[in-house]
Amino acid sequence: MEIIEKCNQTLEELYKFSPEILYLGENIIDSRLESLEEEIGYKLPEDFKYIMKKHNGITLAGTQIYGLSAELKEGSLDKIYVFEHSEVENPMPKNFLPFSPDGRGNHYCLDLSKLEANVCPVMFWQWDFEYDNLEDVEVSNDNFAEWVNEVMIEWTLQMYNFDGTEK
Repeated sequence: MEIIEKCNQTLEELYKFSPEILYLGENIIDSRLESLEEEIGYKLPEDFKYIMKKHNGITLAGTQIYGLSAELKEGSLDKIYVFEHSEVENPMPKNFLPFSPDGRGNHYCLDLSKLEANVCPVMFWQWDFEYDNLEDVEVSNDNFAEWVNEVMIEWTLQMYNFDGTEK
């Protein structure tokens, strides 16, 4: 299945959730994603850019995808990238783009060095684990759209109905 088609199916599932538990950021109509690519020196995967352009930041029942905006100050994707690569005790490799926190200091990240056919794997970076080898970092999903489907949608549906009521 083509990645954009998969993204549209993923978004349609996401849209079924009540605004009580779903926040969707405004669409991105400028070139800030392309500027981020220049700033970090890596191309972003197509599924990530597509979904981010539709919704600059998403939160579903506490699971968050960072937005990219000066208005978000230190909570903006670009600022978090800099922080996680240069201001922490255990910095991430430069090719990891942290896009979603787990609430315990760990992040889901795109491994931008493994971009193939315009997608890349999603890694789970533990801030308090000293990796001997980057191959030891857990691969969470094969691509961003799959991550949204599993971690945001499927995991939320284990605890909540689409209308936001608890199961």
